[in-house]
Amino acid sequence: MPRISEMPNTNFNGIEQPYVPPKQLNISEKLKLHRKWSETIDPVTYEVIRHNLWQINEEHGATIQRLSGSPVAMYALDLNPSILTEDAEFVYFGPYMQYMSGVTDTQVKWTLEYRSENPEIREGDMFIANDPWVGAAHQQDVMLLCPVFWKNELFCWVTNCLHQYDIGGITPGSFCPSAESVYEEGLMLPPLKIIENYEIRKDIEEVYLRSSRKPQLVALDFRAQVAGNTTARERIVELIKRYGAETLKGVMKKIIDNSELSYLEKMSRLPDGEWSDRTYIEACRPGDRRTHKVMLGLRKEGNKLIFTNDGSAPQEGAMNATYSGWRGSIMVAINELLSWDQYFACGGALRHIEFDPTPGTLNCAEFPASVSTAPIQAMEISLYPAYNVISKMIYPDEELRKDIMCIGGTSQWPATLFRGTDQWGEKYGYLLVDPIGGAIGAFTMADGINTGGQARTPICQLPNIEHTEQNFPILFLYRKELTDSGGAGKYRGGLSAESCFVPHNTEKVTQDTLSSGNAIPTSPGLMGGYPSTTNGYTFIRDSDIFDHMQKATMPADTSDLSGRHETLQLRQENFIQNPSDVYAVRWSGGGGFGDPFDRDLEDIATDLDTFAITPEAAKNIYGAIILSDGTIDTEASILERKKVKQNRITKAPEIARRKGALVYESSDTLNIHADTDGEYWCCAKCQQPLGDSRTNYKTQCIQENREISTSNPLIGDPSRFIDDVVEFRQFYCTGCGTLLDNEIAIASDPVIHDVRGI
Repeated sequence: MPRISEMPNTNFNGIEQPYVPPKQLNISEKLKLHRKWSETIDPVTYEVIRHNLWQINEEHGATIQRLSGSPVAMYALDLNPSILTEDAEFVYFGPYMQYMSGVTDTQVKWTLEYRSENPEIREGDMFIANDPWVGAAHQQDVMLLCPVFWKNELFCWVTNCLHQYDIGGITPGSFCPSAESVYEEGLMLPPLKIIENYEIRKDIEEVYLRSSRKPQLVALDFRAQVAGNTTARERIVELIKRYGAETLKGVMKKIIDNSELSYLEKMSRLPDGEWSDRTYIEACRPGDRRTHKVMLGLRKEGNKLIFTNDGSAPQEGAMNATYSGWRGSIMVAINELLSWDQYFACGGALRHIEFDPTPGTLNCAEFPASVSTAPIQAMEISLYPAYNVISKMIYPDEELRKDIMCIGGTSQWPATLFRGTDQWGEKYGYLLVDPIGGAIGAFTMADGINTGGQARTPICQLPNIEHTEQNFPILFLYRKELTDSGGAGKYRGGLSAESCFVPHNTEKVTQDTLSSGNAIPTSPGLMGGYPSTTNGYTFIRDSDIFDHMQKATMPADTSDLSGRHETLQLRQENFIQNPSDVYAVRWSGGGGFGDPFDRDLEDIATDLDTFAITPEAAKNIYGAIILSDGTIDTEASILERKKVKQNRITKAPEIARRKGALVYESSDTLNIHADTDGEYWCCAKCQQPLGDSRTNYKTQCIQENREISTSNPLIGDPSRFIDDVVEFRQFYCTGCGTLLDNEIAIASDPVIHDVRGI
């Protein structure tokens, strides 16, 4: 297959080397770019302007949030603003939905190339765009691009993106889980000039609104975006007037240059290597019971990083993402793990990063693939493995190790798409926002954060139950954190939650499910950590909920209710929820870090006291012996852990010891040592050799294949949703029986070679 590569002609020879700009964009001579900037800016001026630019971006997003009437903007914060240079290098992302900004620069570059001649890019213009093959996550994420001019030269760009309420397609809300192509989904617009000379072009706006079931709400969203861009543009012009154009542009360039220097300094401290991650999407269309493989590769060569998706499944059904979506997803992890110290300024890092996927795959789909569900499926499943491969890359450095974060909650979003007639007699269609409560995965030195949100949306928050009930005809029975939902480990992943509701003040609610990660956990642990729970739907028809209400005994769990339980499939459409039917949705928690047998017994006791884990998990996963009074027997637990490890190595083959010296720590459980015969893997606990560093150390381990349900008490039988057999593979040191790593895989897939030296 042909490849995609957007790597600029960049010099990778060292930190001091100057940036070599990308291939010149083919821009019309009609458009003059502002290309002058000061290279001598005093530190105080730099800091003042740098923070002012950040505040402009923050105010930009807050303006949209305040003016939009959509719960998507108010509660999910499904928006993000950006500032880019005149030639589309990132100055700043916003702190909202990160992958929205991750696709902005491709839209701006396309607009520069294909709109600068006709209809031209002029002062007072704005361009609307939502074409995923130009640069959008999916069609609902509508972008508004605003050029900022100074003295007839294009000075920079301010942009925003907002998830629109409904832009058409076969399903209200525009998530179309049964769509087979983009032709069955919402309106798709390449960049169009919708504002000209500061005036909205009514002809373009009418085309844009024509497909929507809620044109008034979409029109309000659009005006909120216009206000956001207008505010940011005015603030930047004020800065130019105050400090001068060359000074402000110099600060922008310095922000990017400093981002580059920070990135290069990090890369200089890390060994070269290759890292891979594998996960799966379940069900690409209604009735599909297959799994679809997703691969992510990362190769580090000096200062250069190369991301690939070799081995990912072909595009199919309604699960796909475009190249822009895949790239934007990975940029979120780059931003948060490699550029967090630069205020979300990853433009400099991008000068040294190559994205090279294979077209025609589910995360680099070719036109006209269905992509409306991309952010909650193919993009999520591309983002979170990026956390894993980058975390493995940075682990050898003791300082960067502190930045590692395991995969968090809603690594596949369990969508609840509901529609019907609301309590005021109005038609509605919406997505339940609650899973944005998420969970943060474990760190290398601390537990994750229970319902701590989503790392990709740093300032997100759960909506108040009352707000959701005010907007839609539903009544919550409960919303609660779930015991055992976080991944086990030396440090435990954050707990996730479950929301449960019935229809209220309406005859019925029509529902669709749209999910993956219900059979196979998509928040796996890291370096011996266990996975969190899977997503889950519970549906009870003709329940006795009204009897409970009459007795004033509200249920604390769906198990408190009687009725007819129905297993909802992952893309089940148009099922009816009647007033006595109870619906609950849970989302995945955070993955764990490190071997659970390394968890301090006092922390396990605290977990039991706070209902973070059950006694069964404490015994079966953590090896803790619990006395009749509920306390932990410390001595017995230590002996139990030793016994389990000893039993693992009873049939282990003898492997000759080597007398090499430590080169670096590769993970919490693995080291790279070297002797006269070269570099080799060894156990971090007992220094047992595990093969040459270019080979797969797992082939030298004791491998145990277990049912996936043994990895987390809340994970059920995968055969409810898929036909493939799922394995929880564990790899133990042959010398001391320590758990070195876990792997979640379809039984027919080979053991993954997830880390190697080069």
